[in-house]
Amino acid sequence: MARLSLISVLTVVALCACSTTSFTSTWKDPEVRAGALRGKTVAAIFVSKDISLRRSAEVYIANDLTNRGAKGITAYTLLADNHGDGDAARAALKAAGVDAALIMRITGKDQKVTYTPGTTAPYYRGFGPYFTYGYSTIHTSGAVSTDTVVSVETLIYRLSDDKLMWASTSRTTNPDNLSTLIDETADAIVKQVAK
Repeated sequence: MARLSLISVLTVVALCACSTTSFTSTWKDPEVRAGALRGKTVAAIFVSKDISLRRSAEVYIANDLTNRGAKGITAYTLLADNHGDGDAARAALKAAGVDAALIMRITGKDQKVTYTPGTTAPYYRGFGPYFTYGYSTIHTSGAVSTDTVVSVETLIYRLSDDKLMWASTSRTTNPDNLSTLIDETADAIVKQVAK
């Protein structure tokens, strides 16, 4: 998939309203028990080149994790500007006592166009009935609506053995802005993980 620039994502989501998040896929390691992250330190990582966006997203995700029983911590406070070196990042997180890492990134955006046809009902039983019917049921035009759908991939890794614990792909329709997208997606993911 092509990488999305922050500007293109912001432009698209700024034009939209009325968001909803749903999961297109989820996976859980069958060996992981419910509540496995309760009381554990979980680093929140949002993959973005925009530092302020990354930080605000990580703060929101970490707070949501904490509110649901884990000890959420922002990765930017532990990793500084370490991007791309997974081994060094894992070592730094483990050295800080982090048990697991939740990594979220935007993977795509799509436009969905929907056409709703207008209404017309033929009524041909004679001039009088048709004339009366024609004025009582005026034709309504069709409507075209465009929805923006943003896809987000989220993975949770246990750091002790570098094992994937949980994965999902979610789709949010018409987020008001990028902050809303992150907030709503994080809420949905943390609720799913808490189950």
